[in-house]
Amino acid sequence: MPIAPMAEKTYDTIVVGAGMAGLTATAYLARSGQKVLLLEKNAEVGGLVSSFSRDGFRFDAGVRALEDAGIILPLLRDLNIKLDTVKSPVSLGIEDEILRIENVGSLADYQALLKKFYPDSEAEIDKLVMTIRKIMKYMDVLYGIENPVFMDLKRDTRYLFKKLLPWLPRFLLTVGKINRMRYPVEEYLNAVIRDQSLRDIISQHFFQRTPTFFALSYFSLYPDYFYPHGGVGKLAEAVQDKIVEFAGEINTEKAVVAMSPAHKTLTDQAGNLYEYRNLIWAADLKTLYRMASSQNLTAEVQTKFERVKAQMLRNKGGESVFTLFLEVDEPLESFARIATGHFFFTPSRQGLGETHRRELQDLLRDFPAKSKQEILDWLDRFISLNTYEISIPGLKDQDTVPPGKTGLIISFLAHYELFRKIEEAGWHEEFVSGIEDRMLKVISENVYPMLKDKVISRFSYSPLSIQHRIGSSEGAIVGWEFQAEMPVVNKIQIAGRSVLTPLPNIYQAGQWAYSPAGVPMSILTGKLAANRIIKAKK
Repeated sequence: MPIAPMAEKTYDTIVVGAGMAGLTATAYLARSGQKVLLLEKNAEVGGLVSSFSRDGFRFDAGVRALEDAGIILPLLRDLNIKLDTVKSPVSLGIEDEILRIENVGSLADYQALLKKFYPDSEAEIDKLVMTIRKIMKYMDVLYGIENPVFMDLKRDTRYLFKKLLPWLPRFLLTVGKINRMRYPVEEYLNAVIRDQSLRDIISQHFFQRTPTFFALSYFSLYPDYFYPHGGVGKLAEAVQDKIVEFAGEINTEKAVVAMSPAHKTLTDQAGNLYEYRNLIWAADLKTLYRMASSQNLTAEVQTKFERVKAQMLRNKGGESVFTLFLEVDEPLESFARIATGHFFFTPSRQGLGETHRRELQDLLRDFPAKSKQEILDWLDRFISLNTYEISIPGLKDQDTVPPGKTGLIISFLAHYELFRKIEEAGWHEEFVSGIEDRMLKVISENVYPMLKDKVISRFSYSPLSIQHRIGSSEGAIVGWEFQAEMPVVNKIQIAGRSVLTPLPNIYQAGQWAYSPAGVPMSILTGKLAANRIIKAKK
């Protein structure tokens, strides 16, 4: 057996990846007294929960707002973090009709909005809304109490007996109902609604094949969105500060390039060697399985690892996103008169139809035979019919923009493979610029006319940018592509198993460890992984 290399330091636990999962795990491990090290490839922490400044404008690099889900607020209380936040109200718009979501009662307004555009589908819209109301009740149960993982059940007996125990039977009953709605939302809509355009308007801002219960739960989530003063990145920064307070160690700009589970060592890009007793991998999960070796482990572990590795690597990451950032010489008041600071806008009731299904698949399959003009013609249709998530940080926190100016973040779901093929063909920059031009044209002609001549500066992130910046396979922003075979846990009642790997003393956490993912689940898996290690040490 080869001799293990010597590391300068040995840690009780090393955490790889300083997104919300890694930050959460590190904070709890440090608070428990562990000697813990957090390694992050970038100069800043947060991953997709981060913000940055440019020209006096504050932008959010990933998520646009936060949803508690019974997890984020208990985390803040448990770690004694004071985070200054405001509500982040949501608007929905189709063509020239814009609806502000005030509360769950706004569902009736959404119902009326759909009927106005699709009068021949009134009965089907009623059936859809009945399903949404049913799912809203499920979500009320699911997120009805503070997640017990963040509570001290031995000391907080009031929570245990007054909240948790009465809630558990309703939770178990609800989970069973939710699990029966895990089929793709497209299948549900195809069965309920005949009009293709209506189906598109409802679903085209969801990831493809999103589970029905997850997609149709959004109306219960929108009223609860909140936004930290200074940007969503303030959440990550606050947990980072707690790690420092608890004497945890954070090393940024340290990309892990090699690991030996048998020797319990990691190596970064500078050749530094780290030794651990436990490891939490809170970064891209496909990278872990590509990098890790089962050499010198038992035959049983090797067999299981190779089986799980094959399953992980044959699955793809979910959809990515294209994001356009705008610095605009126009006061916030002009935008506030149109919609709120978090806005889902569809410029055409026609919907995407086959533009992002059959047409895109045909384009990708026959890419070498497609001319640049054919691709740009497809792009014209795609941009004009898509749904956009628009965030205006200044409408939530005026301190994020210079006086008299407005910053906008405009995104749409994007297919990584298309951008990869175009980069290989040598015209990625031209393609990105063409997307920016078309987005500006569509948005300025349909909802924000001031963008025609008031844009000071613009820049964008493509799926390739996201892959490079956060190391996410296929530029995915919620982990795995929703499909029949899911390589990770995706049942709520067994979420605790989502952090387990076939490798000894190695755990996984983050948006790749459980599906459907999101900020709350990333935090939860980070806490679950830390709990496993803390309990084992005790």
